[in-house]
Amino acid sequence: MPVDLRVAPGEFVTLLGPSGCGKSTLLHMVAGLLSPSQGQVEVGSDQRLGFVFQEPTLMPWARVQANVRLPLDLAGMPREKSQPRVQAALKGVGLEAFARHRPHELSGGMRMRVSLARSLATDPTLLLLDEPFSALDEITRSRLDSELLQLWSSRKLTVLFVTHSIVEAVYLSQRVVVMAASPGRVVAEVAVDAPYPRDPSFRMTPQFNAWAKRLQDLLLEASVGGPEMALA
Repeated sequence: MPVDLRVAPGEFVTLLGPSGCGKSTLLHMVAGLLSPSQGQVEVGSDQRLGFVFQEPTLMPWARVQANVRLPLDLAGMPREKSQPRVQAALKGVGLEAFARHRPHELSGGMRMRVSLARSLATDPTLLLLDEPFSALDEITRSRLDSELLQLWSSRKLTVLFVTHSIVEAVYLSQRVVVMAASPGRVVAEVAVDAPYPRDPSFRMTPQFNAWAKRLQDLLLEASVGGPEMALA
């Protein structure tokens, strides 16, 4: 079934849905890692892509700064140009003091920060994140969600984020695209027009709970064969 999705420059959009609905597949198509069976994916010619996967995928033998520098080394960037980028990326995720550590010396949350820094070092304009915090405990996940919003705002990024967490989707997003499985399809787009910056207290508000309930209802409706598309 066709999926029609447009993301504006500077927008924070989240793909929300159950496992197997095609969220990650869609993200991989945007990144050019997979080709669509029909139709096309268009990314602006001036866009630079960064991708943060569900697992940190770090080189265990290499120090943090070498892991962050990897895509720049592969691009043939001279060390005198790449090192300032690496330092800025590590500072952006709060890990400048851990540049010479190895992955096994870091916590799960810190390893994910390294993965995020590696993507930021390429100076992306479009950042794709595939459930990057799903394996972390709730406190660490909440902290990284807030840090991601700060990076999005300060770097003026366009973000396409994948999650199966309703709470995470409402907290982060300007717009939530709800997907359903069998077949994978878009069933709703919900605008979360709460102002930024957002802090954890936003999760305790009646407005937040109303958006979360709306998304939960749409997911439940789709799971029992509800309408193909609903806009909110």
